[in-house]
Amino acid sequence: MEAYLDNSATTRALDCVADVVVKTMTEEFGNPSSRHQKGVEAEKYLRDARETVAKTLKVQERDIYFTSGGTEADNWALIGAALANRRAGNHLITTSVEHAAVLQTMQYLEEQGFRVTYLPVDGCGRVDPEDLKNALCPETILVSMMYVNNEVGTRQPVEEAARLAKAYDPRILFHTDAVQAYGKYRIFPKKEGIDLLSVSGHKIHGPKGIGFLYVGDQVKIRPLILGGGQQKGMRSGTDNVPGAAGLGAAAREAYTDFEEKTERMRSLKKRFLEGLAQMENVFVQGQAKYALTRPEECGAPHIVSASFPGVRSEVLLHALEERQIYVSSGSACSSNKKQPVSAVLKEMGLPKDLLESTVRFSFSAYTSQEEIDYCLRQLGELLPALRRYQRH
Repeated sequence: MEAYLDNSATTRALDCVADVVVKTMTEEFGNPSSRHQKGVEAEKYLRDARETVAKTLKVQERDIYFTSGGTEADNWALIGAALANRRAGNHLITTSVEHAAVLQTMQYLEEQGFRVTYLPVDGCGRVDPEDLKNALCPETILVSMMYVNNEVGTRQPVEEAARLAKAYDPRILFHTDAVQAYGKYRIFPKKEGIDLLSVSGHKIHGPKGIGFLYVGDQVKIRPLILGGGQQKGMRSGTDNVPGAAGLGAAAREAYTDFEEKTERMRSLKKRFLEGLAQMENVFVQGQAKYALTRPEECGAPHIVSASFPGVRSEVLLHALEERQIYVSSGSACSSNKKQPVSAVLKEMGLPKDLLESTVRFSFSAYTSQEEIDYCLRQLGELLPALRRYQRH
């Protein structure tokens, strides 16, 4: 059988998503900037998708801007907000375990004269809010903290962090990369103090090449893409109607029967963790020390990061692949780089044997129990053999 357990890298598009994408590419394919009937039909798809997304966040439709994905949304949030608010200060704060779309953007902003503080994390990959409190200063204009870590699934204290930043100075903007959180948590930016929020469509069974940025109505931000004036001049370029329509369909499905879906993922995760606990010399990363007794505190419901000392990540990954089990050795966006060691795991303080043997398993609401059990059986067979082989 086949077990796809790499849903944090990408997800299979739902049938309803594929259907609307095909329809808007082959039948109602007009340019929404056109003034004829085909354009009007296309514009309605954009409005409906924007309305759907806005409802899931309890925000205004006018605050949702479609992008090419999570990376563009992160880039735009940070560069656009930093440049627009530079007169107020030049200090930015983020964490040391952000996705490369944030970390590399922060490095770029440092080259432009901004000063950036990178907050450390504990052994579970979590930021101490006190460290944020101590880092705030009169020059701080923006804080960026991911909602859920894409490698180990740790949930960051976003609401508390935003509250601390706003208490210090209400003008400080708060951004969160919610790519791994949207569809897995109910996120309400206005309640949680979030000014900017990035999301990617293909992590929630939507199309690749589409995402959105939520921009609070009082936020000053500069556009990065200039041209035809689409999306109120804030993000020019011909609107990706098929992508937006597919994202809207995926968002609607993600938050339909939401509690049932998240509970299903938590149940699958618990079953997987129980299976790993029966194996020798396996260490689960992130907040999994609570996983079997307090699953709600073990991080995101869909991610398990586990280390298998004595077996290199790449070796185990390909051994599982031969048995049609698909997992990841880290962030899919960084897996093609020569550097084999995860920066996130290094920041968490993992020793070398764990750094080199960590694999990420990630589920969706559509993952089956059979896939979980099949993976556990194959791990039980493979690990002793691979460890004997590598010792030689």
